Amino acid sequence: MRRPRPFFVVMFSLFVVLPMRAQAADYIRIEVTPAEVLLEGKDASMQLLVTGFDKEGRPMDLTHAATYHSSNTNAVVSSQGVLRSRIDGQATVTVAAAKHEITVPVTTKHTQARLTLNFENDIIPILSRYRCNTSGCHGKAEGQNGFKLSVFGFDPLADYQAIAMEGRGRRVFPGAPASSLLLRKMSGGTPHGGGVPIAPDRPEYRTMLDWITQGLPVGTDADPTVVSLELTPGTRVFKMGETQQLRALATLSDGRQIDVTELTQFQTNSPNQAVVDALGHVTAGQSPGTAAVMATYMGQVDVLQVFVPRSDQLESFPESEQANFIDGHVLQNLKQLNIIPSGPCDDEQFLRRVYIDTIGTLPTAAEARTFLNSKSESKREQLIDQLLAREEFSTYWALKWADLLRVDRLALGHENAFLYYNWIRESFQANKPLDRFARELLVAEGPLRESPAGLFYKAVPSANKRASTVSQVFLGVRIECAECHHHPYDRWGQKDYFGMQAFFTQLQYKPSKAGEMLLTSGSPVTKHPRTGESINAYALGTDMPEQSPEGDRRLILAEWMTSPENPWFAKNVANRTWAHFLGRGIIEPVDDVRMTNPPTNPALLDSLAAHFVDAEFDFRQLVKTILMSATYQRSPDVNPTNQRDEQNYSRYLFKQLEAEVLLDAISQVTGRPEKFEGVPAGSRAIELWDSSVPNYFLKVFGRPVRATACECERVSEPTISQVLHVINSPAIQKKLSHQDGRIRAIAANFADNKSAVEEIYLTCFARYPSAEELTAAVKYLDEAQERQLGLEDVTWSVMNSLEFLFNH
Repeated sequence: MRRPRPFFVVMFSLFVVLPMRAQAADYIRIEVTPAEVLLEGKDASMQLLVTGFDKEGRPMDLTHAATYHSSNTNAVVSSQGVLRSRIDGQATVTVAAAKHEITVPVTTKHTQARLTLNFENDIIPILSRYRCNTSGCHGKAEGQNGFKLSVFGFDPLADYQAIAMEGRGRRVFPGAPASSLLLRKMSGGTPHGGGVPIAPDRPEYRTMLDWITQGLPVGTDADPTVVSLELTPGTRVFKMGETQQLRALATLSDGRQIDVTELTQFQTNSPNQAVVDALGHVTAGQSPGTAAVMATYMGQVDVLQVFVPRSDQLESFPESEQANFIDGHVLQNLKQLNIIPSGPCDDEQFLRRVYIDTIGTLPTAAEARTFLNSKSESKREQLIDQLLAREEFSTYWALKWADLLRVDRLALGHENAFLYYNWIRESFQANKPLDRFARELLVAEGPLRESPAGLFYKAVPSANKRASTVSQVFLGVRIECAECHHHPYDRWGQKDYFGMQAFFTQLQYKPSKAGEMLLTSGSPVTKHPRTGESINAYALGTDMPEQSPEGDRRLILAEWMTSPENPWFAKNVANRTWAHFLGRGIIEPVDDVRMTNPPTNPALLDSLAAHFVDAEFDFRQLVKTILMSATYQRSPDVNPTNQRDEQNYSRYLFKQLEAEVLLDAISQVTGRPEKFEGVPAGSRAIELWDSSVPNYFLKVFGRPVRATACECERVSEPTISQVLHVINSPAIQKKLSHQDGRIRAIAANFADNKSAVEEIYLTCFARYPSAEELTAAVKYLDEAQERQLGLEDVTWSVMNSLEFLFNH
């Protein structure tokens, strides 16, 4: 079995993937959608989709491989299959592909005039499509070169005023529309820092020109609006490198459907599995797995579900161990992807892995010997039970939740921050069900000394930040951007954001004889910042009531959030926990749950959440179930089928040790605890409740500052600074050479070099050295001029290996 070795270089190969070309002989028929087309209005368009079907009925997109011919100038069609109206009348488009032809009837109406011209419906989508209103251009806080637009067009009235009225209307010139500064900047007639986003021959340019020509109409409330977006196709199984053209249809409030593919914004959540260009052309990658290609238009979203199996079919899928329900769901996904999972890890790998993942601590050499020498068939389960009962379990998980819940001494003060942290730690120590844990925090009230969970509201002092933090931490849903504008990739708008904020506007802090108290009072009104509409408190995904709840509104929120029927709470905890142990969430990032970022294995996530609910939100039971699965206990070694799989849990992924865990590991190996400023001697890094305790090592290795609730605060990717620090750190050298350190103790207690090397490997790796490693290390020690320095060199070399720095 391969192991990571000290000092080796991983080489990455770069290679170009060419899209797959359709072969004419492969398809027995083709299909063109829509089968007939009605184009209403000037520059109305329709993206034709051409699909070929082989003998097995498998579809493949031929849209860009087909040829197109229009019978007359009533409608023109591009080489990519985009059909556009020109003159009223009838036409036919002949589509040829894979030795087949299909004729599509086309009717064009009202081609000489716009059906309506509405600033919000017709101009804002153009500004959004060409990214004029993004934070990198005119949508940033200060605007760009004196011209500022609202981000993603969330404030159409302000945008209209900026274009039509600001600077005495200098940007538009209805008397000579083509000379308008706005159009000249867009089309390259005047130098523009953003390049030439819209060429003069584009339909978007003509729309802008007509809008200015007609006197800059705002539109009326009677104009139709977009009510939904539909992406075609909605799901697709790709071969690696295969392509697919998408079509986006918007449904309007008057019942019409219009093609908005050219104005839709596309994005993928997993570039390894699929990439998409600005016009909705998807290309599958060379890594098996799933992805979502999201489409957004005028606040509406839809998703293409991408499934990319390995190109090589398996003759048979080998029998694999199924320890519990987790493994069935994982194996079913792997079968569909033609991926064979790696075999089980050995006891040495499992021992170190489960210690680090569960309690953030290395096993001692003595613990390693005991486990490795045990012949019990149930020793892994016994070890898991022991770890779940250890004090370090509560300490380690309190650290992780203290990051999320913002235990910040600088914001709370020393005493309050410790009270808050201690409530979190004692909750895990008592194995408090996580629904109760969340409920206690949400509805905390009274003297803070008696109800320290209420310090959350001091750490996050404003109602708006409380709403977004609670949603992100306990639901995994990001709503923060909806404070200013509609979420660009989800359904949440400003109304939803302020509906959540209204739950927290009653909170007040008051002094009392028992100390500072948290209480609720009054019935403050929350107003929509743009419309002035009163918004009553309501939870995400529910309907706004006619009035906010009487009394403490948080009681309603807590009841909804911790209900077994809540669509997010149990899934969020299950997903976060799974991501910690398996190295990647079923939804990734774990705190970005939305329709356009779906789970890679929905059945697995549903089952984990249901199991968590059935266990009455028992966190230890959830952890044990994951640890006992054959999926968790897989080897990190790759086979030819899963070497590119980073998404589907076919093997255990290498994970860099967290800053606190790695510092504790170094201290444990060297036998010299780290000294933290203002902290009792002997304290471990995972026990630091104060994230602002200065420590260079923790800073370099990515300890979060707890300024936000985002998981992204903790740096999990290796950096050059980290590598150089481990190789050259004087502090590590001092620990290694300390007269009361572990290396001197090993030198004194193990007279022969073979035993000393075994002790070092058991201490660092929780395993015995291989014959090759043992021979090399003993030879080095035999030739060393000073045995103590030789042992220090061997240990430091081992500590610089990937096997030490990563969990595997």
